[in-house]
Amino acid sequence: MADHSQHYDLLVIGGGINGTAVARDAAGRGLSVLLCERDDLASHTSSASTKLIHGGLRYLEYYEFRLVRESLKEREVLLRAAPHIIWPMRFVLPFDQGMRPKWMLRAGLFLYDHIGGREALPGTETVDLTEPPHKGVLESRLKTGFEYSDCWVEDARLVVLNAVDAKSKGAKVWTRSEVTTLSASDKGYQATVKTGGESRTVTATGVVNAAGPWVDEVLGKAVRDRNEAGLRLVKGSHIVLPRLFEGEHAYIFQNADDRVIFAIPYERDYTLIGTTDVPYQPSDGPVECSQEEIDYLCGAANEYFEHDIGPGDVAWTYSGVRPLYDDKSEDASAVTRDYVLQIDEPAPGHPLLSVYGGKITTSRKLAEHVMEKLGDTYPDMGRAWTRDAPLPGGDMPGDDFEAFYRSLAEAHPDVPAPLLLRLARAYGTEVEHILDGGTGEQFGAHGPCAAEAVYLREREFVTQADDVMWRRTKTGLHMSETERAAFTAWFDAQYA
Repeated sequence: MADHSQHYDLLVIGGGINGTAVARDAAGRGLSVLLCERDDLASHTSSASTKLIHGGLRYLEYYEFRLVRESLKEREVLLRAAPHIIWPMRFVLPFDQGMRPKWMLRAGLFLYDHIGGREALPGTETVDLTEPPHKGVLESRLKTGFEYSDCWVEDARLVVLNAVDAKSKGAKVWTRSEVTTLSASDKGYQATVKTGGESRTVTATGVVNAAGPWVDEVLGKAVRDRNEAGLRLVKGSHIVLPRLFEGEHAYIFQNADDRVIFAIPYERDYTLIGTTDVPYQPSDGPVECSQEEIDYLCGAANEYFEHDIGPGDVAWTYSGVRPLYDDKSEDASAVTRDYVLQIDEPAPGHPLLSVYGGKITTSRKLAEHVMEKLGDTYPDMGRAWTRDAPLPGGDMPGDDFEAFYRSLAEAHPDVPAPLLLRLARAYGTEVEHILDGGTGEQFGAHGPCAAEAVYLREREFVTQADDVMWRRTKTGLHMSETERAAFTAWFDAQYA
């Protein structure tokens, strides 16, 4: 790490998707960058999404046409950049009497297919729900539906890959590092960072505040007389159950309250159902899935699935708080998912830019917009560059993951196929750094292997066993309590 007097062009506070995307973009333009994250990368909102790179079909109902168009354009940009952690998925939307009329669904999907200049993904088709694979899965009243394209993403890995790329371009990435003070002067900003059991002082010409739900808290450290900006916190929860249907397609269900929920294949053996939209305040306590949310998601799914599910079937839950820009909508589901970039200058001529809102899909474009707004501060920085640049591991010929995996399997016949596929999906072309010396001990049939943990420690900012099991991978979901404890003990012995 830098010494106590290190100066940076840009200090980025927050190691979620927006913060890491900004750090990557800025470092690639030649700026000296320090990214500080209080916990682990993607510890909060950015690892608690529905795991989709999508335009947001339902946002069309709220006339969010610019957001949907930008998101759909970014969908294919990100698919090209990281074909190992992002891949196409077909979504089946059943038509149900009493919900949105069929003409409205057709019109919305036609617009969805064409507003973003779709290139690589197939368009919408009508499907017969009385035939396999839907027959016997969905209730018999559902006869027809529509199938359209979006993409799946390993959300926490997308965050980490942005951070890895930022580091490769010269950025410093400090995790478990909290910015405890932030003060302005005529020369810029001075920050105290509590990291590794000590406090360090750094200075920066400008600051990007991408602290998510804590954006106003960070802003208040430097701008103490400012009223809180338009931050609205909305909790979204998901439930994970043993697999409810076969096939690689997902379902999107309409709800009587005008919301939609998704049912998505998850981690081979499970189905992911979500999400909720519940107003949240820090005084509400821990961010976790409530019994009411579990009941809501089970009830919504039971309106469509032939075989009912209940709270007792839930294997795991997760929740996150979305830091949305408050557009004064009365309905939490209708609050805009668009982002707002707010600039303050408590240090004259030195911007403190705060990020409100946003979504995983638009993170790269958001970072470009941030750098545009900071252009006057850094007139000598390089041009925008991320649109055609692969993320680490994504540089495979033709962006063809299947061809890449076949060649990998031929080169490593000794590695069990399930493990090799998981490693290939997680690390793409970087997987050779794990495989070259052998995988080492594997913790359980589906847990992490020793070589993988070493790689994550050395290259992906891992400091704790949970970082490996629940964010860099989701292997913790497949492991028994005994296996998780064994891996934790091994990891702690290695890196105590």
